[in-house]
Amino acid sequence: MTPGITVEAFDPRDASAVAEVRRATVPYLVCTAESLAWEAESAPAEGRTRWLVARDAHGRIVGCADTGLLISSTEPGQGCLHIAVRPEARGRGVGRALVAEAERCLTEAGAERAWTWASDDGRSPGFAERLGYARGRRACFLGLDLARAELPPLPERLPPGVELRTAADFAGDRRPLYEADLECTADEPGDVRHGFVPYDDWLRLNWERPDIDHTLGSVVLVDGEVASYTVAQTDGAERYWSGMTGTLRAHRGRGLARLAKLDSLRRSREAGRTRAFTGNDSSNAPMLALNRALGYEQAGAEWRYSKPL
Repeated sequence: MTPGITVEAFDPRDASAVAEVRRATVPYLVCTAESLAWEAESAPAEGRTRWLVARDAHGRIVGCADTGLLISSTEPGQGCLHIAVRPEARGRGVGRALVAEAERCLTEAGAERAWTWASDDGRSPGFAERLGYARGRRACFLGLDLARAELPPLPERLPPGVELRTAADFAGDRRPLYEADLECTADEPGDVRHGFVPYDDWLRLNWERPDIDHTLGSVVLVDGEVASYTVAQTDGAERYWSGMTGTLRAHRGRGLARLAKLDSLRRSREAGRTRAFTGNDSSNAPMLALNRALGYEQAGAEWRYSKPL
């Protein structure tokens, strides 16, 4: 163990401190103490998820990690670990201590490869590479000043057969959203390919999350069927994150994703959200173009890294 640094299991009482660490490290994401404690409690058992905190000699939480199996991966034996260290605590061995314990947990869970993200900040990639991780794809964070953005108006009249709904309208039957999400998630560009997720797991992780506001998520129907959707994740105050935007294959190229995102953004601004963020794989040209057309600008970037265990 690094002198002066101890790594231990996360306790729900640590949620506020861990959320602060995460926000200081990746300020674009929505992260609240409530949602973080919920994540730690609600992770599917088969994912063997472990949450860790790093304390300095004074007992202050200066870093955190979560690690577990990627149960939705189409390839078995894939695991992930996410590390966050307070900026002022870097260079003291905190990250190295967290990675060592996270890798031990993954190996114990049966993972054969660990996947992680490293901020494109000129420092984090080198840290990952010194620990044996190899660079993969690049992803972008985009931000929008939602309070001042000149969002285009919604169409005065939608095309025949097209309707706009909210995700909350599906509270009585969520399977149409589940089936749409399975198809769209499987087509997302990335180093890890995702496949089938059981309905009960999807409900727990994508519907019951306390930071997803279904009244602000938008769904586009075509002839009564789900064609496109966007997920609204918020901190209940100023921040909005596009958790996912997808269009089913049969309906792509018709501007439906733009319609869903625009509707969600406009309603979120009316609800008091002032800052919007989203993330895209750097190769996802259609979504990058859509977001930039709505006024999003580059806010940051990160690299995917992996390592055989």
